[in-house]
Amino acid sequence: MAEKFDKYVLKNQMVLLGEPMEAVESVAFGFMLPAGAAHLPEGCCGASSVIADWIFRGAGDKDSRQLSDALDGLGLLRGHSVGSSHMAIGAALEAGNLTEALDLHADIILRPSLKEDQFELARQLAIDDVLSLDDDPRHKVMLKLREQFYPSPLGRSALGEILELKALTVATSERIMRDNFNLSQTIFTVAGKYDFDAVCRQMEGLFEGEQQQGGQSIRLTPSAGQYTHIENDGAQVHIGLMTETVKPTDEDYYNARVAVSVLSGGMSARLFTEVREKRGLCYAIGARYHGLKEAAGIMCYAGTTPDKAQETFDCVVEEFNRLGDGISEEEIARAKVGLKSSLILQSESSSSRSGAIGSDHYILGRVRGLDEIKDRIDQTTVDSVLAFLRNNKFKDFTIVTIGPKRVTVK
Repeated sequence: MAEKFDKYVLKNQMVLLGEPMEAVESVAFGFMLPAGAAHLPEGCCGASSVIADWIFRGAGDKDSRQLSDALDGLGLLRGHSVGSSHMAIGAALEAGNLTEALDLHADIILRPSLKEDQFELARQLAIDDVLSLDDDPRHKVMLKLREQFYPSPLGRSALGEILELKALTVATSERIMRDNFNLSQTIFTVAGKYDFDAVCRQMEGLFEGEQQQGGQSIRLTPSAGQYTHIENDGAQVHIGLMTETVKPTDEDYYNARVAVSVLSGGMSARLFTEVREKRGLCYAIGARYHGLKEAAGIMCYAGTTPDKAQETFDCVVEEFNRLGDGISEEEIARAKVGLKSSLILQSESSSSRSGAIGSDHYILGRVRGLDEIKDRIDQTTVDSVLAFLRNNKFKDFTIVTIGPKRVTVK
């Protein structure tokens, strides 16, 4: 059966996307607002995370408690997140409650209460989240790694910086919302069981308005790169490294994904086998592809002890470099099966599909069907992956470590 996608564009250029899923009784939706971390003014790192919490603390004619009760009464599994490009707000729920849920979210986006006392609570929670990173060095090292790797401000932490969060004001946050809650650049997605015509009519009534001018383009500055060490008295050394690779729009994208899966697609993949199992150098290791619209990289984490940190780092870099020397048919087949298995699992989740179609539209300008993705994975071969690796050698690693001991970068 051919895959079906729905699309409608409001007069103000807000894009509505949908993917019907006949086998489910649920529906998931999301709003991708152009208020990601990279779009914030200088000195406001973390503001989007504060705002994403603040707007749920009362909206329309409901105060914070009434709004929370109304959302919970619809059985929403709600959430929000902040990435480099967008603030994402959405939920999954029983399909029959979609209309009421969209009404509430229109109030949240267009008519939030924005009470000052609630702002202070949202800001303090954001500060607490940043402070909690001291107890989660694995998360901290990867956040710092993206910050160092990507051209600024693409790698800016969505959690924020303590000093900038403390300096954030109600007035500044309201100005950020006025500048960045731009409906003409917003993407709305829905997946699962829904009536797209009814959704479009409702969205026209809720969000139709004058087209807004586009926001200012992001001015990129060179990445910090190289090596950053964060001193910590703990008993482990946390190692993060990242190297440039092709973007999701590149013809070699699927070869890159298969190559990463050979490197770190499970317990039979090279990093786990060579670094952890054969040499016993670390207790945790893994690599993955991380892509933005403007840039992409392969990022790797390893957790080890101070006495094994240098050998672990050297071994990881060696495995990256050795990948282009040769890959077996068995490794390629296992990598492709793993990628397709992950894809199938994601395809059964309305929330995953809602997020995926929005991301595709933003990055690629179109929505990929699951059959297309599986076919492109299947088309990769040992020769195509090795050709990609020859033309895109792993080099110029960005490295971040946290712990009591540095590593030597050769």
